Amino acid sequence: MKKIMKFFMLGLLILMVPVGWLFWQTSTVIELVKPVEISVPKGASTIKIGRLLHAEGVISSALAFRLAVRLKGVGARLHSGLYRFDQPASIHAIINRLESGDVMTFSVTLPEGLRTDEMLTILADKTDVKLPQWQAALKTLLPGEVEGRLLPETYQYTKPVEPKSLIQAMINAQKKVLAELSSDVSQQDRLRIMASIIEKETMLDMERPLVAAAIRNRLKKGMPLQMDPTVIYGIWRTTGSFSGNIHRKDLTTDTLWNTYTRRGLPPTPIGNPGAASLKAAASPADVDYLYFVADGTGGHKFAATLAEHQANVQQWIKIEKQGMRDK
Repeated sequence: MKKIMKFFMLGLLILMVPVGWLFWQTSTVIELVKPVEISVPKGASTIKIGRLLHAEGVISSALAFRLAVRLKGVGARLHSGLYRFDQPASIHAIINRLESGDVMTFSVTLPEGLRTDEMLTILADKTDVKLPQWQAALKTLLPGEVEGRLLPETYQYTKPVEPKSLIQAMINAQKKVLAELSSDVSQQDRLRIMASIIEKETMLDMERPLVAAAIRNRLKKGMPLQMDPTVIYGIWRTTGSFSGNIHRKDLTTDTLWNTYTRRGLPPTPIGNPGAASLKAAASPADVDYLYFVADGTGGHKFAATLAEHQANVQQWIKIEKQGMRDK
């Protein structure tokens, strides 16, 4: 009996040593020399993750990490991504972070009114994904017309960036706004086009419904919209470039988007409108304006008659001339 007890105690002691070691390894807080960023690849094994963490000094033992993950049964639930470790933490705490997917997040802001190609250029400049990959992702998601289908705003993303996921989020964000404005698909297309023009014509939220009203009223009367941004977009769409200056001959050079030479809305949006312009397109102001011109303060003067408009234009010409004299 004594021999049995002796063997039992010896076995218990042998068992307690590794258990104690594992408990000590996983509960001990590791002090970092400096903040560390570690990219955990998608599909990485527990062994590989443990080695990455150990190599950067985040954990004291890759073996202890692996054993702890196995005991918790979370090996299949560890998330990939870029992690930043800048606080002392134990292996248990590290495993919890990996299990919750507490990865670093980044943001990119896309201004309203940009063409789709301009938005892709920003995405390429602000992330570590090259432009051709963004273009390929867009073509996969939008094999047809791509203009005006993305909602400009600030988007959060994680690394490594997945272009399709981020672009899909931008598409979905616009769909959500449009769904709140209309359930009719053809009406949604119309709102996209109207809103893209509004976006280019004014930066002031208070003016968006007024510009929308001018567009609506001109369309009702069968008048050409005569909006300069549509001319500029038509030049870019047909030649691939725009000098930055619009000339009188440009107004009479016909393109599918030139609203001086063609009546009605252009066939596609001329950029990507924000939510405010989409809402303004859906709810124009209840006014009879047909014309508007810059007023020198960053806004516009609106008019219901040609005579009023011509007076406003003359006022704008005086402001421009005064500005040239002051330079």
